[in-house]
Amino acid sequence: METLTKEIQAGIRPNDAVTRLKDGNKRFLQNKKTERDLLTQVEKTGGGQFPFAALLSCIDSRVPAELVFDQGIGDIFNVRVAGNIVNEDILGSLEYSCKVAGSMLVLVLGHTRCGAVTSACKHVELGNITPLLDKIQPAVGSVVNGDLTPELIEKVAVKNVENSIEQIRKDSPILKEMEDNGEIVIAGAIYDVVSGAVEFL
Repeated sequence: METLTKEIQAGIRPNDAVTRLKDGNKRFLQNKKTERDLLTQVEKTGGGQFPFAALLSCIDSRVPAELVFDQGIGDIFNVRVAGNIVNEDILGSLEYSCKVAGSMLVLVLGHTRCGAVTSACKHVELGNITPLLDKIQPAVGSVVNGDLTPELIEKVAVKNVENSIEQIRKDSPILKEMEDNGEIVIAGAIYDVVSGAVEFL
């Protein structure tokens, strides 16, 4: 598999970027990963990087984006934070990825059985975890109305991804303008930690 260059990156359209990730997850599910010489990729990216996508995903150890999308070194930016929440630093990272480095996809990737989402649903309070979970509370409030069930927690995870996408569009004029101009796509997906499948929303 070739390492991304500026020329290859320039030839990838936003919808092509989505397709690349979908196809990569299909390979992952079939256990047919792309053969890569990772050390050669290290050498080739030493002078610069040209990723086609920027992912905002959770820190969960079961969701290594490069693996579940079968991508190599230099293919994607991956911003990781518990609960795939949005803040100023994350917005700055995503803006850099797209406006400066040329990525044409922002993907917010949530997942099933998310500890941060579950903790937010249970109103856990602990140190610096509390303000992080507060950012998930809007999703909790819009979904949970009564008894908490595993199904409701999964619906909160989906709503949390949708809320993060809305916040990116609202709080980043740069990314919103790029999306409006067709330069990038902002999308969401959920990774199933049991099956390994990614469902795009």
